[in-house]
Amino acid sequence: MSKKIIAVTGATGAQGGGLVRAILADKSGEFAVRGITRKPDGEKAQALAMLGVEIVAGDLDNVDSLSKAFAGAYGAFCVTNFWEHFSAEKETAQGHALAQAAKNAGVKHAIWSTFEDTRKAFPLSDTRMPTLKDKYKVPHFDAKADADHFFKDLGVPTTFLWTSFYWDNLIHFGMGPKKGPDGKLAFTLPMGSKKLPGIAAEDIGKCVYGIFKRPDLIGKTVGVAGEHLTGAEMSAALSHALERPVAYNGVTPEVFRSFGFPGADDMGNMFQFKAETESAYCGARDLSVCRSLNPELQTFAKWLSKNKSRIPLE
Repeated sequence: MSKKIIAVTGATGAQGGGLVRAILADKSGEFAVRGITRKPDGEKAQALAMLGVEIVAGDLDNVDSLSKAFAGAYGAFCVTNFWEHFSAEKETAQGHALAQAAKNAGVKHAIWSTFEDTRKAFPLSDTRMPTLKDKYKVPHFDAKADADHFFKDLGVPTTFLWTSFYWDNLIHFGMGPKKGPDGKLAFTLPMGSKKLPGIAAEDIGKCVYGIFKRPDLIGKTVGVAGEHLTGAEMSAALSHALERPVAYNGVTPEVFRSFGFPGADDMGNMFQFKAETESAYCGARDLSVCRSLNPELQTFAKWLSKNKSRIPLE
């Protein structure tokens, strides 16, 4: 029996890369993987090719290239990367292109990595949170949500995936503990005492693989997380793993927005949204559902035991 192909956008990135590795690891599974990338000759793509991944060129800004890349595939994992370009409009347009390509290729199961529309909880007129770019509260959430209807309107058989804070952000996104003037470490998060759903990026891929094995989840929204933790609990886990004290620096969203790095206002709003809708946001990311999709789901402590040495502390 020939295996069913899952076409993976963002194959060299966090979510897509995790899915690629999950499919490769299941030697006796029913699926084969096709990695889609803008740079098929790049180092990361060639590393995947060496592992046996079919590498195909595809551009999220070009529907025709995506349609060709999806051709013949049973499933398509559709993901965009806002932090590459910081354009909400581009994000929505890429979601539209992915939906159209999945429709054109006759994909039987698409998974669209999207998010909640935060404007349902914080309308643009709500002054508790600044409106950004005139149209959004949390651009990288809302722009993805704006593309959801394309998958629905085109009749693409889709599972909508809601991810969580990547613990890998402590390694790659500058969110790990920082040394203060006194040399002591502090972990900064604008969540107060509210719980933040988080997950290892590789576990997102494993959960997605679990969803592809569940055609009954087509038409549903599935939220994924590895654990729901407060900032203080994360700091305690960091202290234990790093074997040195890590204080929790629970700043306000206003202070976080003022930090000035690219996207600080977007992320400050995001954390405020998560904190003020804690019950619904955590509830949409049921850990028992995630474990059923991915029995190897890691806790934060387990992830730290494997990755603590990769977290920059300077």
